[in-house]
Formats: sequence, structure tokens, C-alpha cells
Amino acid sequence: MTAKRVCVCRETPGSAVIMGDKPAAGKRTGETVAEDRPSAGQQEMAVAGSNVAGGKRAAIVLVEEDAGDREVLSGELSKRYGADYSIVVCAKPEELDLRMRELIAAGTPVALVIGGVGEADPDGIEVLAQIRAIDPTVVRVAAVRWGEWDTARPIFDAISMGKIDHWVTRPVQRPDEDFHQAITQFLGEWGSDQPGSFEAVQVIGEHWSARSQELRDTFSRNGIPIGFYDAGSDRGRQMLGEHRLESAELPVVVIRFDGQQSALANPSNLEIAEAFGLTTPIPAGDVFDVAVVGAGPAGLAAAVYASSEGLRTVVVEREAIGGQAGTSSMIRNYPGFAQGVSGARLAFAAYQQAWFFGTTFVFMRQPESLSREGDHYRLGLSDGSTLASRAVVITTGATYRRLGVPALEGLQGRGVFYGAGVSEAPAMHGRKIYVVGGGNSAGQAAMHLSKWAEQVTLVVRAPSLADSMSDYLIREIDAVPNVDVLYGVQVVDGVGTDRLELLVLEDRRTGTRRTVPADGLFVLIGSQPRTEWLGDNVAHDRWGFILTGPDLLDDSGASGQAGRPPLPHETSLPGVFAAGDVRRGSVKRVASAVGEGAVTIPAIHRYLEGMAMAVAGAR
Repeated sequence: MTAKRVCVCRETPGSAVIMGDKPAAGKRTGETVAEDRPSAGQQEMAVAGSNVAGGKRAAIVLVEEDAGDREVLSGELSKRYGADYSIVVCAKPEELDLRMRELIAAGTPVALVIGGVGEADPDGIEVLAQIRAIDPTVVRVAAVRWGEWDTARPIFDAISMGKIDHWVTRPVQRPDEDFHQAITQFLGEWGSDQPGSFEAVQVIGEHWSARSQELRDTFSRNGIPIGFYDAGSDRGRQMLGEHRLESAELPVVVIRFDGQQSALANPSNLEIAEAFGLTTPIPAGDVFDVAVVGAGPAGLAAAVYASSEGLRTVVVEREAIGGQAGTSSMIRNYPGFAQGVSGARLAFAAYQQAWFFGTTFVFMRQPESLSREGDHYRLGLSDGSTLASRAVVITTGATYRRLGVPALEGLQGRGVFYGAGVSEAPAMHGRKIYVVGGGNSAGQAAMHLSKWAEQVTLVVRAPSLADSMSDYLIREIDAVPNVDVLYGVQVVDGVGTDRLELLVLEDRRTGTRRTVPADGLFVLIGSQPRTEWLGDNVAHDRWGFILTGPDLLDDSGASGQAGRPPLPHETSLPGVFAAGDVRRGSVKRVASAVGEGAVTIPAIHRYLEGMAMAVAGAR
């Protein structure tokens, strides 16, 4: 269906944000008021900041027993963040519980709690651990002195056990930019889960609607600040009236971009991309050196290396950058990120890097065909257009397998979600949630959901997690009180009218079934490669994973296509490569996918050089 579009010219605060450059949630400017409120005895507390129009500013809470360290930390925090956050300083651990509850009762969100850990604060880790029972969404940061190396192991163990979230070295100079870089990162992590003051996109629809959920997920994964409004609420009806779309087909998407508001009734993803100006046509006859199909970790890495080495590169992405990795709330074992990094943040950084090097991105289109024409390949896209390229890298990844339970398929988006559902996590506040899967993605989803849900249950078909999940995640799950694991169990049925209400679980060994109340089900099981669009053009195994390199060799040592052994990650089509989860034998880790994407580029250089030599020899 064609979306109805209404343009309303208005002033908007700031420019529209595309693909992730968004202001931190809760940040507003205003007059700063310092308030000193000493408590009984030797306790000391200082509050900097005040209420501002539109609501309460978030708070950064510091608890530090050493007076000198407390002065330095509070001074650095107040100078850098006092205009946007209330800085609350506690001199004793016993103050922290009271102050936290006072802030929450006053409607003031708490972004960070920074607590001293070390000789002066021997119970610092346990003090921070207790914050989870008060507000599980707060980011807990251990502050350590430079040189106190004996605190390293207890802190790393505390992170693995879920007692704290991050650590930072106390400032050693003024200003200490390394300290502030870390604090800003932690604030950004917290802010990404909060409703922002700026909404580049507003979605008005039914909350428990599959399309509404898909839009929330797509915008969130692409880093676009989004506000969702239930069409049945007073505010939702008011917004529909403002845009004269009271009877429009839902959901309605309001896009704030370039000083205008565009209201689209039930738009397709392509229509949304067009409204954002992301569909610049590629001139007919244009031939790229490399076409990358899929913007997951493997595809983004291929684009970065190809563009940086002078190859004219285009990336086609059907949904959102990052692929499955983009839905991960926190990846702690990716090399180079000691504090961990969200999949969306990692993907956006790679996207920016490729874009800076000159990569062209084609969003909200998916490949439908691949054919050879002379010395290049032609990719047919879902919008009817065609891309031409001398070499192709297939990095379409894999999607989570379906449960195959008819009652639950009908509830997708209405309590049943495939993937981590990071955008849905805050809506799970106080609910009973089930996560199906035994891999890292399932473990990360369970940990993220546990910040909001009353109870999270991980449903695992296998008898243990040891063979499928990283040890650090297993330890985190064991340590969190509101996360349980059911081993040797599978979901076989469900019940719900407007949304999910009940699940039926079956013990795989005994066949015993039981029915449990459930508000949400997140499914992250197995892998189904996205290769259906290729048909039989490219050799694959019986599951659809693409064969590459040595897997293609016949008894004579040749692939039978180019009269030579295939290059690393080359498919049965010369000059067409595959990397990441779509390739048979790939290691299901983000770092491995990045490595595979990078490896394809030297092979492409060799392929293009060989093609050039063949053309020259034929003259």
C-alpha cells in the first residue's frame, strides 16, 4: 500500500539525526544551582543542579569515603556535567540507599552511581552491587586509584558476576580527559535505553502490533531517536489529529528532518528511507569494483577495507546495519573494548568508517537475483533497480530459526519476538519473560532484559550452556538473582488473544508438559542463512550455507568454474565471495565475521588483477 504523506513545515530542535548521531537522553541546558545539605554526624552531601523545564534532570551519584578523592571526583563531575546532570555526593555507603530512594521518589532518574573501590573503600564492590535491588537500570561504575593493581582481579570478577557494570581510574590530573571519555561513554550507554528529549521519528500505532514492533526495532538498531505513542492514548489521538490522520491506516510515522515534519500512514521501509533522503539513485551504466550484500560485521569490514584500498564499493542492506550483532546489548569479549560495547554502537562506528572512506550505502533494499553480464555481475534489487559490480561479497548473514509453533507465530510482535528485542526491553518492566536459546546472543538478551523484567527464564534445549555460551556470560547469568535457566526444555505451545499470556514447556527427556504465565518470549535459536535469493546460482550445503574455498574443490583440485582453485572465501562463481554467518564453517563470533570480511579484499584484488591480465592477453 502506498503511504499517505502530509508535510508540515515547522521549526524543530536541531537537525534530524540519521543513523545514530543522537543527543544523550535527558541532556538539557539550564541554570545550575548548588545546594549543600549536610546530614547528621560526619556525613557530607552536596547536590549540584536543579530541575529544568520539561522534567527532572538525571542524577550522577558519587559515593566515596576518602575526603581527598571525594573532592577531586565531585569537582571533576560538577565542572564537566553539572549543567546537564544533578551531581549527588555521598560520604558514607550508608547514605547511598537513602539518597537513591529519595531521588527515585522525586522522579529523578539516576544515570550512574560511581563508587570508590580500594583501600579506602573496602566494601565498595558490595555497595555498588546493592544498587541493582533499588534500580537495575542504573550503570554502576567502580572508581579505583591509579596504581592499585590489586583491585584489578576483584573488579573483573565483580563485572563477570554482574555486581558492577564498569570501572574507571580516578582523575590523576585536571582535566583528566581519559576519565571523562569513560564517563561520557557510560552516560551514553545509559542514555541509549532512555526516552530522549529529541525524537527524530515518532511512531503512532498499536503497541502490540507486529509492524509497530518492527519499526521500533528498525529505528533503534539504526540509531535513530524514536518516540512511540499508542494510538489509543490521549496523546496518540491528539498527534493523529494534528496531522489530520485520524482515520489513517496504522502505524503512522512522523519524521522530523530538514526543518520539516513528514507524516506517513503505514509506510513501507523503502518509503521511510525515501523520506530520510537515503535513496539517491545510482546512474545507469555505473559499475562498482565491489558490491557487498549485507551490512553486518562481515559486510562492514569488507566495505572498510575495500574502500580504504581504493576500490569503489557499494553496500546493500535490507534492514539495519549490524545484522544480528547489532541487536546485542553488550558484547564484552570483542578485542579492544575492555569495558564492553553494544552491537549497535560497534556497527555504527564501522558504518561511519566505511562511509568516510567513500562507500556508497543502499538501504531498505534487498537482493533478489545475481547474474553474470560480460566482465561484471548484476544484482537485481527489490525496488526493481540493478547494481553492476566487478566483484561481489555476500554477507547476508543468518536469521534466527522459527519455533514452528502456530499459536506463537500468530503472536509475533505481540509478546513474541525473534531476536534480542533491545528496543522492547523497557516495555518489559515488571513482567515475566522467557528467552529461548543457548548461545551468546540469548545470554546477552537475558542479561539486558533482567534490568527491567521481574523474572527472566532462559529456556535451553541442551543439558548445559558450556558448549554454546562464553564463560563470562554463564557466570553473569548465575550471579543475577532474577535470571533462571531451564535445561533440557523446549517451548511447544502458547496461548494469547491480543498478546502472549501463557507458554507450554516440555521436558525433552520425560515429555512432561507444564503451562506457565508469560508476558514476553524472545527467540534466539539456531541459524537460517539468508541465501534463498541466490537459488542454485551459488553452491551451498543442504541447509543453505554457502560453500567457499576448499569446500568447493573436486578430486582434481579445481572448482570447475574458473579452471583454478578458488581463492579464500570465493564461492562457486568466480569473483563472488562469502563471509560471516552465511558461509559454511564460519565461527559464530563478531570478531571472526570482521576477520572474514577483511580477508575477502586481498582475494578480490587478486581476482581483479587476474581479470585485467586476461583482458590484456586477449587483445
